[in-house]
Amino acid sequence: KHLKSGWINCDSVNVAQIPGLNTLGISLVRIDYAPYGGLNPPHTHPRATEILVVLEGTLYVGFVTSNTDNRLITKVLNPGDVFAFPVGLIHFQFNIGNTKAVAFAGLSSQNLGVITIANAVFGSNPPINPDVLTKAFQLDKNIVTYLQSKFWWDNN
Repeated sequence: KHLKSGWINCDSVNVAQIPGLNTLGISLVRIDYAPYGGLNPPHTHPRATEILVVLEGTLYVGFVTSNTDNRLITKVLNPGDVFAFPVGLIHFQFNIGNTKAVAFAGLSSQNLGVITIANAVFGSNPPINPDVLTKAFQLDKNIVTYLQSKFWWDNN
């Protein structure tokens, strides 16, 4: 697959594609990361723990523990390395290598759900009142309205 720098491609297999997975509690995703910064942006799976195995390339991965600690746990993964992301926690993967990277992720739900943080916060429909985001993120209101104007669903 040809991927533009900074992009990823995810091919999912879950209950939506294979109805026979219903009640089995499993899903699988193949993720292809572009060289030089392919990113699976910060996101969460509200109904699944994820286990990621790297087949090709080098990924910097991590997750953030819950409030109030908000501790960042990270690791650099090479081919054959495995990393687990606990259910519901914000996590990411970033290709730090000069070549494409490929990983498979197994998830503990046939309907895992995904919430991409920037998309949810800055791309909600209808938009969140900019005053709320200005105060929550301690940003200038012009920056908030600029971020809300981006086309978030194709922003990988």
